[in-house]
Amino acid sequence: MTVYVPEEFTSDEEDILRRYFTNLDGPVFALVNLPEVVKGALFARYSRSPKSLRRLFLDEFVGDLDVSGDVSIDATVGLERAEELYEKVFFEYGDDSVAQLGGVHLACEQASNILTKVLEWGRLMSYLEQSTRYISYDARLGGRYRFYRDPAILSSRFGTRYVGDMDRMFDSYSLLLNRVTEHVRATVPRDEADSDFVYRMATRAKALDAVRGVLPAAALSNVGIYGSGQAFEALLIRMRSHPLPEARHYADLMLHELRKVIPSFLRRVDLPERGGRWSHYLASTRERTAEIVGTLFGDTPVDQVESVTLVDFDPEAEDKLLAAICYPHTHLPEHQLVDRVRSLGPTERLALLQAYVGDRENRRHKPGRAFERVDYRFDVLSDYGAFRDLQRHRMLTIDWQSLTPNHGYVRPELVEEAGMAEVFDDAMARSAALFDALKDDFPQQAQYAVSMAYRMRYSMQFNAREAVHLLELRSSPQGHPSYRRVALEMHRLIEQEAGHRAVAGAMSHMTTEAPELERLEAERRAEARRGGV
Repeated sequence: MTVYVPEEFTSDEEDILRRYFTNLDGPVFALVNLPEVVKGALFARYSRSPKSLRRLFLDEFVGDLDVSGDVSIDATVGLERAEELYEKVFFEYGDDSVAQLGGVHLACEQASNILTKVLEWGRLMSYLEQSTRYISYDARLGGRYRFYRDPAILSSRFGTRYVGDMDRMFDSYSLLLNRVTEHVRATVPRDEADSDFVYRMATRAKALDAVRGVLPAAALSNVGIYGSGQAFEALLIRMRSHPLPEARHYADLMLHELRKVIPSFLRRVDLPERGGRWSHYLASTRERTAEIVGTLFGDTPVDQVESVTLVDFDPEAEDKLLAAICYPHTHLPEHQLVDRVRSLGPTERLALLQAYVGDRENRRHKPGRAFERVDYRFDVLSDYGAFRDLQRHRMLTIDWQSLTPNHGYVRPELVEEAGMAEVFDDAMARSAALFDALKDDFPQQAQYAVSMAYRMRYSMQFNAREAVHLLELRSSPQGHPSYRRVALEMHRLIEQEAGHRAVAGAMSHMTTEAPELERLEAERRAEARRGGV
């Protein structure tokens, strides 16, 4: 099965790439023989570039590196065997902690937006994903629009319709992007202090934000992953049990490349009595649970609810928070501290909290672990684009329902102001109709047809310390309007519905007023750095 568009390199380029990439013609490959800082910088640039990682390396990085000493290296050959010590300790003795000590930078290219969420499930890995906020998706790849072409769908009676409808959605995206960009530039004046480049980048970013909802979940993305051997093992075992064929296919590609770099850590993945049983367990429990839930609740009507709901919180949370603040500074048991805290007056309570939170000069100055004593659980119904950004946070528990057009969609006001509401709505109708056509024969792959403006339901559970980080970051001026709304509503619910005003007050770097051009300040800073200011 291959749906990947291979990239072409010259002979000289291939000679260089072979030293640092485990293959030159596949969508999944590992990075080797490079300094860690180079791999990190390469991945950081990756998320905002339309280029593949190997092309980006050739165009922007290799000229600054001394590669003369690596001439004899051929990373595409891989390793014949792992170190004997790792073999013995890890595989024979089962010491999983050893697999935490070897890490790999891996690139997964031309993956659907459905697959990217599968790849980014694990907490103990680092990810960078190509952003829809910086890259125009109407650029073609190998002469065709960038969407995943599922082989089973293409060989079915829906194949021609699938490609045709996807092409029309991308056509709509391209038209909308140009028209909304023109509208923004016609209605938002340029500050005399800003260069034309900064202004054009900021206005283009606003248009990209507004129209990305038309893109289907089949839209392709590149993902850079850094993780330990143990984390990759867990990811691959989970992917091998996944109901989406694309996920299982990429699991095979990833395993093949990773075994060139850390073979010992991954020996158990496809052994029937080890990883095979684990994958079977995951698949069987998921299938059985879905079957029972469908029987019990499949016909239950869906209630109309607010887009963000605070499902669960602790009424005594602030007493427990103050006790947790005191705990490492005393020799008292926690229950005694909680009792003593309850007897404190408002002045004492406020002084204790203010001392612990301190003067937060910026949002990176976060309170300590005492804030982890307080938990919140939210039920969220937002557009898929907002979910993509919120899902990437690691220090929380997040779970989501499958994509469907049945919850309706969000049309940005800017699209309507540009006179393009009809084009947007037509694309949404095409998306829903394609989903309905596919869902019976291809219940998993039908999600590819759902545009990102459609709303989906997901739950987010996190402690107050993570809330400080997440809500301040996602309400920041350069944030996308869709997830800014979610963050601001979560903050309001913590303060007003839960009544945790002290916790909400500690989030002193929330941004409640949205700027006219969200990316303007970021572009100004970037230009200043380029100019050495």
